[in-house]
Amino acid sequence: MKIGDYHIHALNGGITNIDGGAMFGVVPKVLWTKKYDVNDKNQVPLPTHPILVQANDKNILIDTGIGSGKLTEKERRNFGAEYESHIEEDLKALDVSLEDIDYVLMTHMHFDHASGLVDSEGNAIFTNAVHVIQQDEWHEFQSPNIRSKSTYWQKNNGDFQDRLLLFDKSMEVVPGITMIHTGGHSFGHCIITIESDDEKAVHMGDIFPTVAHRNPLWVTAYDDYPMQSIREKERLIPNFIFQDYWFIYYHDVDYFAVKFDKDNMTEIETFIARN
Repeated sequence: MKIGDYHIHALNGGITNIDGGAMFGVVPKVLWTKKYDVNDKNQVPLPTHPILVQANDKNILIDTGIGSGKLTEKERRNFGAEYESHIEEDLKALDVSLEDIDYVLMTHMHFDHASGLVDSEGNAIFTNAVHVIQQDEWHEFQSPNIRSKSTYWQKNNGDFQDRLLLFDKSMEVVPGITMIHTGGHSFGHCIITIESDDEKAVHMGDIFPTVAHRNPLWVTAYDDYPMQSIREKERLIPNFIFQDYWFIYYHDVDYFAVKFDKDNMTEIETFIARN
């Protein structure tokens, strides 16, 4: 995919299969099953697709997948991890190495986004990258509370923090690529906008994890602050649609990018499929 002069690629960060009730919260099953696939175990497929943005001479990675060899057998079973990350192979196909990544931008630090940061010994996977994380998210990752400790895994911590940048409300990492703090899914959750030559895209992380979550009220049971997620979605999604943004997805099993019809904001105008 291209946004102006920037090239955008979906990488294979591994897959999870999560309980559908958890993924759609209080939404009745009879409604969400019309919009997203579910298996006979009531699990929905949630691939993880780290997003590589090649902007001018910089390689920028958004989130890192579930890693390789990071999950225990119990975790693989509980999270339905049928396969793990193939980021390195996908990068090689683009003639990019792990060492060529200049920035790693973290929407948040939950395990399915952060397990690809370090190996099993805590060594940074992207050794030359500057890692950019929202400040409150970083501190909660370091000291999770009774709820968040189940997904902020300390085995995902490591020496990448030697090349760490923190920000508060927003940060333009390179020209046209901006991280914006929203909260909601986690206290420090962020979205990322990508703009080049009057073309625009937004990755809204896990407050808008799949196209099926378009309704502002459809938030996951994993959202620590669901009313904040609803507040952000209610305001931001219509604005991004009106301004002709592409929406890019990390978790959706069918769609990599979608643009919605301005005249009927719930209808897909055009899309780029996963396969």
